[in-house]
Amino acid sequence: MSNFSEFKQKYKSSLKSMDTEETIDLMFYRPIGYAWATLCAKLGIVPNVITIASIFLGFAGGVLFYYSDMWLNVIGMFLIIWANSFDSADGQLARLTGNYSRLGRILDGLSGDFWFFAIYFAICFRENVTSAFFSMDGHHWIIWTVAIITGICHAKQAASADYYRQFHLFFLKGKDGSELDSVAQLDEQLSALSWKHNFWKKITLFFYRNYTANQEKMTPRMQRLRAVLKERFGEVASDEFRTAFRARSKPLMKYTNMLSFNTRIIALFVSLFLEMPWLYFAFELTVLNLMMIYMVCRHEIMCLRFTKQLENGAY
Repeated sequence: MSNFSEFKQKYKSSLKSMDTEETIDLMFYRPIGYAWATLCAKLGIVPNVITIASIFLGFAGGVLFYYSDMWLNVIGMFLIIWANSFDSADGQLARLTGNYSRLGRILDGLSGDFWFFAIYFAICFRENVTSAFFSMDGHHWIIWTVAIITGICHAKQAASADYYRQFHLFFLKGKDGSELDSVAQLDEQLSALSWKHNFWKKITLFFYRNYTANQEKMTPRMQRLRAVLKERFGEVASDEFRTAFRARSKPLMKYTNMLSFNTRIIALFVSLFLEMPWLYFAFELTVLNLMMIYMVCRHEIMCLRFTKQLENGAY
């Protein structure tokens, strides 16, 4: 019984939080990820190595969606699922071992971008997509334009979902349990680095700084709330505020999860089984964009209300 309790405790410590975990992840990816993480910990493999392996697996899976052969598509789906189990494992291993790094966070974010970069190219070059869109007039630019617009929307969807999740974790678990950053802090760190002596570290931080800047531009009322909180409480908000914020923010976490991996990959797999992969672009442009807009609006309204309450002396 004690061994099971110890196992359960270690497994729970490998999760971000129950507030932010998705059902599919809890039932499938997190148990598999924990098994990978445990094995890698015994072998001395660090989280970044798992992340890099996930990039290669996911990229290879995406390339296989170029072919109209369903069996090759199924192999590609398996590789994508395998890659995502590694993507889960790297974070779980980092939490189990305390081996965190900003490079790891950046690589973790980039891994999915590499997968979908390959997926978008494969769909655009795929034979049945080409015949569906270009058999009449040969306008090859149409599908590429759709893919580029979809990719931009995908990036904004994923970035906003990640940002709201980190903001929630910041109030739930504190600074050590969140990866929430600010452009002001990153600018200070950038200025302290030399291009001559810290080239790779500085260029990595430069791109991460721009990623964070885009997140902040999408959330002006959240940034106002952060400024008011810092002025009022310093680095740590009151327990009363943290409890109130968590209660309001938690219902929105389901939207951050839907904008992450599982919902979009299910839509992709369905479109491949229907042999209409271009439907995936339509899904991202309509359903996921509407979901993102709804999530952003609700979160910004919530932040505005909390800001007004703080300015009126509440908490």
